[in-house]
Amino acid sequence: MGQQPIVIDPAGRDIHGEAAELRRHESVAPVELPGGIRAWAPTGFEVLRQLLADDRVSKDPNRHWPAWQEGKHRDGWVNTWVGVTNMFTAHGADHRRLRGLVAPAFTKRRTDALRPRVEEITATLLDRMAAVPDGRADLRAAFAHPLPVAVICELFGVPEDRRADSARLVSEIFNTAATPQEALATLHEVHAFFTGLVAARRERPADDLTSALIATRDEEGSRLTEGELVDTLLLVVSAGHETTVNLIGNAVHALLTHPEQLARVLDGEFSWNDVIEETLRWSPPVANLPLRYAVEDIELPGGVTLARGDVILATYAAAGRDPRRHGPDGDRFDVSRTDKEHLSFGHGVHFCVGAPLARLEASIALPALFDRFPGLSLDDGAAPAEPLKTFISYGFATLPVRLARNTRPGPAAVDVPSRVRT
Repeated sequence: MGQQPIVIDPAGRDIHGEAAELRRHESVAPVELPGGIRAWAPTGFEVLRQLLADDRVSKDPNRHWPAWQEGKHRDGWVNTWVGVTNMFTAHGADHRRLRGLVAPAFTKRRTDALRPRVEEITATLLDRMAAVPDGRADLRAAFAHPLPVAVICELFGVPEDRRADSARLVSEIFNTAATPQEALATLHEVHAFFTGLVAARRERPADDLTSALIATRDEEGSRLTEGELVDTLLLVVSAGHETTVNLIGNAVHALLTHPEQLARVLDGEFSWNDVIEETLRWSPPVANLPLRYAVEDIELPGGVTLARGDVILATYAAAGRDPRRHGPDGDRFDVSRTDKEHLSFGHGVHFCVGAPLARLEASIALPALFDRFPGLSLDDGAAPAEPLKTFISYGFATLPVRLARNTRPGPAAVDVPSRVRT
């Protein structure tokens, strides 16, 4: 990389500012990730889509990242992301094998069967919010977070008394500003947590997906190693936490900061599906996803060649607002937009298996929330919504709101934090 790299902020304080800087390059931009990792970042929609579907791009560091093979970068945040063995870090036949074990749990039929339970959890959370005496709440803590956490934990049999621990550990996994010591401690605790879950379910099987995976492992051990089993649980539970939490929170924040669009949705002019897909494009739950590697030299537009072994960062935030795809107003939230195509659930063989579940949960949660609280607004008497401190996720650590029930939002101007201002 002869060009000066763009240094990515570990705390993700200006995700979309960095994305705009990336897009000044024609196809890919050199970046430096936390820990001094040099990588290439696709700068727009088309190049990212090309690389996500290219079989010359791998996610297996053990086979295709020379620095990792040499023992480098094993003491920081990246170890939690690439130092695991599951379908997230697999390539080729290994990826097909591991994905094949998990994908049947997330088919449309099985996902649709979860609708009554998602509706039940949603109603319970809204009842609790309605009972708050002063009509004020942190929407993430009270609603956006506990809904998908409850769903994914029930699916995989995480006991109720351990769900707070699982949520805390997932949050720490996404903390890319952690010190190497903190990241290592998190990795050890995460593996202890899921190893314990496997042991408990092996001793007392139940009607959950962890027990089903254990049965596969124990009956057909050649298909799933014990390490793969533990790391697969880590992947699906953590992904089930983070993506939908941010999708719901980002959609609510987008609507509350664009009240004229919220009014049109509540009037039925646009659908909740329009809201969900525009949120995924404009404010993707995952902004940047590490890591991929060039299996061989790959020529890209603009005369750039990714050399064999080069690292690639998947840049969903940059792609979502790419003006070359979405026009000069690509950085504007607009539920009436005709082309809402995005890559926020990935593309190609690594497309997110949980995408139908995330969409289902959001499609239930959002209309139910605004039906119960049609006058919902940001709480201007509280501290501003606090962004997550990570360059991987994109969302809010806190989202203070007022729960007015009987008024519609008007066209008054709303102050938007600089991180998400359009």
